[in-house]
Amino acid sequence: LRSSLLTATRGTAIIDAVFDSYREKIPGDIQSRDKGSLLAFEDGTITSFGLENAQDRGKLFVKAGDETYKNMIVGIHQRPGDLSVNVCKTKQLTNMRSATKGITVGITAPIEMSLDACVEYIATDEILEVTPTKFRMAKNPDMLGKKGKK
Repeated sequence: LRSSLLTATRGTAIIDAVFDSYREKIPGDIQSRDKGSLLAFEDGTITSFGLENAQDRGKLFVKAGDETYKNMIVGIHQRPGDLSVNVCKTKQLTNMRSATKGITVGITAPIEMSLDACVEYIATDEILEVTPTKFRMAKNPDMLGKKGKK
């Protein structure tokens, strides 16, 4: 509830909570997220050119210069289902002039994810990798080929 409220209000909501008591488990399934993930297409270093193209597809968790690996979650997709994006894409260098050379698109700041937010975000087929400096989310390699199978 907290993260969805902050997302909806873009961080401008003020939340106050007081602990009342522990309650019994609510019967039924826990509601899962309705949007998919943006996955890294390949291993490498994230470039600003790749981020410009990826930010049109959703909100990003990474910034230029970060290291990534294949199937690492780099953002939230706008629609249900996962989408692979090439965030390591480099601009093709040619000696031809372009009519759109002066047009630049600003890169939005990435969403800073805490440990709690990462644990809340991941789905059943995703894993969370915790290092001393970063939290990385990725698709579980053991479950990649098992979608739809039980």
